[in-house]
Amino acid sequence: MVGAEPHGPYMRPPLSKELWFNEDKTETSQLIFKDWSGKKRSLFYPDKLADISDLAPGSPALLKGTKVTKLDPTNQKVTLSTGEVIKYGKCLLAPGGQPKTLSSLKPTEQNACLSTKVHLFRNIAQYQQLSSELDESAKVLVIGGGFVGSELAYAMTRTGAAVYQSFPEAGNMGRVLPKYLSNWTTKQLEVAGVNVRPETKVVSTECTDSGVQVALSTGEELTVDHILVAVGLEPSTELGDSAGLEVHSEMGGYVVNAELEARSNLFVAGDAACFYDPVLGRRRVEHHDHAVVSGKLAGQNMAGAAQPYHHQSMFWSDLGPNVGYEAIGLVDSSLPTVGIWAHKDTAESEIKTDPAANEKYEQGIVFYMDKSKVVGVLTWNIFGKIPIARQVIAAGDEHQDFGLLAKQFDIYTKH
Repeated sequence: MVGAEPHGPYMRPPLSKELWFNEDKTETSQLIFKDWSGKKRSLFYPDKLADISDLAPGSPALLKGTKVTKLDPTNQKVTLSTGEVIKYGKCLLAPGGQPKTLSSLKPTEQNACLSTKVHLFRNIAQYQQLSSELDESAKVLVIGGGFVGSELAYAMTRTGAAVYQSFPEAGNMGRVLPKYLSNWTTKQLEVAGVNVRPETKVVSTECTDSGVQVALSTGEELTVDHILVAVGLEPSTELGDSAGLEVHSEMGGYVVNAELEARSNLFVAGDAACFYDPVLGRRRVEHHDHAVVSGKLAGQNMAGAAQPYHHQSMFWSDLGPNVGYEAIGLVDSSLPTVGIWAHKDTAESEIKTDPAANEKYEQGIVFYMDKSKVVGVLTWNIFGKIPIARQVIAAGDEHQDFGLLAKQFDIYTKH
């Protein structure tokens, strides 16, 4: 295994979630977090990989801090940043991606401070740098209202810093949640202490003695100490040019077949794989569950399993004590939705397609529809029901009685 980072394999989700909630600074310095059951866990996966210098014949090993600079699928060789060439029988590409940024945030000679004040949040080093610099006197601007941006905005309130959040959508997770739920989520973040600026864009930045002055599209100006950028991910496909691999023109990522193979004996998994979903069509997914399952299947296929990838991957997000959800399938706010909402203290529920914004959304389920078929499911403060949702999507049945369908998810039980 060849990796550019100086660490072994680790989980990325806790970098924007659980690590910020552990008040034991000794543990967080060791990258130990508590999951939502209270169990302490290390960010790193169990180390079963030897260092390359200790490689024994037939044993897996890890070469850290090294990049693959050239890929030759015809002759089945890779060239490393060290100049060394490795010949392979089978090869798996799992390069992930790089965080996107904005042109107004790139350092210039006049705005050199942006090189240290702007944080592209993706890896351990970026988490460690930011967590060491934040305190109660800090002012932080989070740009982006998606999963990572909203998680980070909430997490930053735990540091005592003054937190601002700017994004072009009308509400948090506006591209995922139906409008009423997005607006309600924004109100929850505001209650938690986030100064949300929806429907705004960053126009310009300027380094000053008191911090970075940020001009928003509304005319408002903010002066902050740190800027966190969470505006999406660009899949790493730079090896495609030398390797002659097909990159999807719209979704990005390497185009692979049903077995996650891009060329003979060359497989792709994770963020950089653009695969065909037999239920939902061609997709590229940027979630932890997909990375784990696609990587496992690609490895099995490299060993001769010849199995198609048909897993419906899930994702989850937590925004404090009142907002936690799990989702699967096509979860897109542009789709029609049907929401079933239950009150935790009663056995009552309501079917809603456009609920009022001032209601309490304590517990429920949202179905994302393609005509009368369910193509996506989001469970709100209901956990462990994704296997049921996966079955509903895979069945492809037409639905009319959503109250009956919701009963499969046990929405009336307190979670």
